[in-house]
Amino acid sequence: MKNRLEELRKARGIRQEELAAALEVSRQTIGSLENGRYNPSILLAFKIARYFGLTIEDIFLYEEDES
Repeated sequence: MKNRLEELRKARGIRQEELAAALEVSRQTIGSLENGRYNPSILLAFKIARYFGLTIEDIFLYEEDES
């Protein structure tokens, strides 16, 4: 699953540390999300969407495997 988290965060001039504090997660969690190494829980996905005033689908892009 891809996401637009880094793009949205940078467009608003927010540091990873600031976003992490607002979402009550570690900065490492934000970094892992942005690098695609971690998929958020549904609760965290909702928190992120609410923080940016967007829908989950606006931030997280699900791509099915073509196998």
